[in-house]
Amino acid sequence: MTTTASKTDRPQQYRFHQGDRVLPFAPEEYENRLADLRDLMELQGIDACVFTSMHNIAYYSGFLYCSFGRPYGLVVTATQSVTISAGIDAGQPWRRCHGDNITYTDWQRDNYWRAIHSVTGEGRVIGCEADHLTMVQSEKLNAFLKPKRGVDISAGTMRQRMTKSQAELDIIRHGAGVADVGGFAIRDAIREGVREIDVAMAGRDAMELEIAKRFPDAEYRDTWVWFQSGINTDGAHNPVTSRKLKRGDILSLNTFPMISGYYTALERTLFVGEVDPASKRIWDINVAAHEYGISLLVPGASCAEVTAKLNTFFEEHQVLQYRTFGYGHSFGVLSHYYGREAGLELREDIDTVLEPGMVISMEPMLTIPEGQPGAGGYREHDILFITEDGNEDITKYPYGTAFNVVG
Repeated sequence: MTTTASKTDRPQQYRFHQGDRVLPFAPEEYENRLADLRDLMELQGIDACVFTSMHNIAYYSGFLYCSFGRPYGLVVTATQSVTISAGIDAGQPWRRCHGDNITYTDWQRDNYWRAIHSVTGEGRVIGCEADHLTMVQSEKLNAFLKPKRGVDISAGTMRQRMTKSQAELDIIRHGAGVADVGGFAIRDAIREGVREIDVAMAGRDAMELEIAKRFPDAEYRDTWVWFQSGINTDGAHNPVTSRKLKRGDILSLNTFPMISGYYTALERTLFVGEVDPASKRIWDINVAAHEYGISLLVPGASCAEVTAKLNTFFEEHQVLQYRTFGYGHSFGVLSHYYGREAGLELREDIDTVLEPGMVISMEPMLTIPEGQPGAGGYREHDILFITEDGNEDITKYPYGTAFNVVG
């Protein structure tokens, strides 16, 4: 690292490379991803890609940034792959990325773009993420890089991320196992009078310890639990509260381990102590839809076709009006605040055909409004690998009434 004596000779950028490289995947994994990206760039006539999203930067380099109001980037050309990070992070981005790293300083506004310019130059065809680049940053891209033209690369990179390598399947399998560990810890913590937050913390702590055991060299962050009870189960993404559990409460268990940016999940319906007949009826219907949906996730099936069949199933049981969202989605580098492979979701408007190597959930949900028999939100969630001849369910925590009336 170069130090400076006065404001006038402070650098706009520098390289601060110290320590050993520590990444979730072997260098060959990243080189394969970059080779596929460069094929896409060549096909679209792109000279350099400027990535700004957490998911694509993590996917192609391994580095998962913490923005805190500062911009981060990854520049990929035909010969280079360079992460762009802020000085506050010192050597950590280099230790956690594949390829080169440039640190920009904040002595002068827009040194971030000057660092990018040092890799791309001017007048090139630039690929960027139109679904992530803000209007302000888009204007600065044009001002500093003066591109010949811009190309939206986001859809192409999403399609690439949708099919997993064996290394990705391995880390996702570990994630599903960690989610199960959190689920069992939550089940053990459930009893009358306990607060949602206490149960959630038990699941989160169990998962973080399990991740540290399985991945001793990883960074640990972003693992969380949504544990909901009673009326709080009506939405899939409702935050944890201090509501105390009561006998007969419907519960929703949701564990979300994060391993090097890779998201997995376990979601289950439970009841405290007992389940009334009306609730059991809705629960059983949703479990049956879950099992039926799993059977539909095979190569050659389209997301829209699977959705239509599940809609028909719910309609036959006169509960379709209580469905609240799509029936499943892809997994990989994503989180509740970054990333999403929207082209692989089980919804009416998605025509993507399932292929071996894809990873997708089955997660039907029914929400019965308060005041009606069986009120509450019912949701089951398993993660499936699409294989050559069907699927593999990698979620092992049991679902249904036999195991999940607890406390």
